Amino acid sequence: MNSAHRVVSSEAEELILVDADDNEVGFLSKADCHDGAGILHRAFSLFLFNGEGELLLQQRSQSKRLWPGFWSNSCCSHPRRGESMQVATQRRLLDELNIETSLEYVYKFSYEASFGDLGSENELCQVYLGKVGEAVRANAHEIADIRFVSAAALAAEMDASPQQFTPWFKMEWQTLLTEHKAMLANYCGD
Repeated sequence: MNSAHRVVSSEAEELILVDADDNEVGFLSKADCHDGAGILHRAFSLFLFNGEGELLLQQRSQSKRLWPGFWSNSCCSHPRRGESMQVATQRRLLDELNIETSLEYVYKFSYEASFGDLGSENELCQVYLGKVGEAVRANAHEIADIRFVSAAALAAEMDASPQQFTPWFKMEWQTLLTEHKAMLANYCGD
C-alpha cells in the first residue's frame, strides 16, 4: 500500500495516562482518553522548519474526531503503551509525513481544550523542534493539506483568523515565541 495512504491510528490504541508530574499511572484507549472532559495522557507536538526557516503546517483530516479541518503544527500525537517518546515521535513522523529527522526537546506543559460535545484534549505535552531536509508526503488519512509559512505570515493569519487553528498549536507557538525565542531562532528565519 502507498505509504501516503496508510491507516496508522485507531481509537482503540492504548495511550499512557500520567499524573501532573508526568509519572505513568495507567493506560486507556485513545477514545476513552478524549471522551467528555478527557483524562490526562502523554502527548507530543513537533514543529518542523525548512531551509528557509518556514514552519510546516498541517491541516487536520476531516475524519479526525477533534478539530477536523483545523490548521495545526507540523505533527502531533501520543506515545502508545510501551513506547518511549523518542520511538513515538519518530514513528509518527513516518506515519504522518513519511520523513525522518532529528528533534530537539524544548519544554512540556499540560492543557485542556474542549471540542463541544465531541470530546476534549487533556494532555501533558512535550514540544520539539526539528528541520525538514527532504520532500514531505502527507498521509491522506491523517492530513488534508500541508504548507510552509513564515513566522510573520503565521502571525498575520493567527491575528486575522484564530479560529482556524488548533488550541494547542496557538498556545505552543506563543510559548515558543516568548519563552524559547533563542532556541526557535536556530530553526525559524523570521
